[in-house]
Amino acid sequence: MAFKGDVLLVYLPSQAPPQFLEGVRTKFPHLEVRWIQTPVDKGQLLAPDHLTAEQWAGVTMMCIYHVPKPEVIPDVWFFQAASAGTDTWAKHPKYLDPDVIFSNASGCQPPQIAEWVIGTWLSHEHHFQVYAEQQKQELWRPRLEMQVNVSTGRRMGILGYGAIGREIARLGQALGMEVYAYTRRERSTPESRRDETYFVPGTGDPDGLIPAKWFSGASRDDINNFLSQDLDLLVVSLPLTDDTRGLFGTEQFQILSRNKNKTFLSNIARGAIVNNDALVNALETGLIRGAAIDVADPEPLPKGNPLWKAPNLFITPHIAWQSSKYWDNLSDLLLKNLERLANGQTVINPDNR
Repeated sequence: MAFKGDVLLVYLPSQAPPQFLEGVRTKFPHLEVRWIQTPVDKGQLLAPDHLTAEQWAGVTMMCIYHVPKPEVIPDVWFFQAASAGTDTWAKHPKYLDPDVIFSNASGCQPPQIAEWVIGTWLSHEHHFQVYAEQQKQELWRPRLEMQVNVSTGRRMGILGYGAIGREIARLGQALGMEVYAYTRRERSTPESRRDETYFVPGTGDPDGLIPAKWFSGASRDDINNFLSQDLDLLVVSLPLTDDTRGLFGTEQFQILSRNKNKTFLSNIARGAIVNNDALVNALETGLIRGAAIDVADPEPLPKGNPLWKAPNLFITPHIAWQSSKYWDNLSDLLLKNLERLANGQTVINPDNR
């Protein structure tokens, strides 16, 4: 009997979707589910430190955004992370235990993040923020001196062609953009270009058919070569690792400055991948045409940080993942993974530590 004696603790900022609860009740009647809605205080999700010993008792499976303290989860053998990146788990004893199964939430957030990327790109190219300021002043003034650049025929480079990158590519292609993809490992065959991670039906590029060109390689020279491909829009969607930390510095912005039309940088990955001082300098000196970032280093970005006043920069506080559909997607992934675990199969989105 699948999951007899197991307790699944779900700690998310939403109520349990009825379809998830019905799915568990029907397929896994012996699995106890404790769904606890995460409190929110001043826009921040509260860690599960307030949970009682009774709520933690007997928990063997978890779906959670936060990283819980090791002492409260001694018996947990499966984690469904609620984020695509698991860098915050890197030194956790459970994450380092090869017998513990981890699945990340890759594929649950691409639709909303892709819309954020394309929305901020279009806002910059169509000068929406300029007109928003004029509206506050009740000023009707066409800014004909400002050039509007449409997306058709322009080139998008996606540094990290995972689930998020593939949905961004789909929207970019719909705008008439040419897409170049970069992956760490070579993807030279149709089979290697397929994506086996979770995806929302009708989204993404599961077969890897959109990119006009693929680039790969783990060295700095390989990445620099990708950056030199006359990219109009560069999307950073790499995971944060020892290799990608501080990946973007002065040298990389100098390379982008030599692109034909200069480059607009979009970072929806992690703030530590892009050096703050180098980004500010690139914006102040015109090495790039502009940037939009949903992540920063550190977070929260403190008052007085030079990024706040850098020209042609749009900043949001790590909210691009937000969507009314996000928790439905995540619970759907969780239910699919429960089915796989019950059948002795590998989970979707296994996190390879």
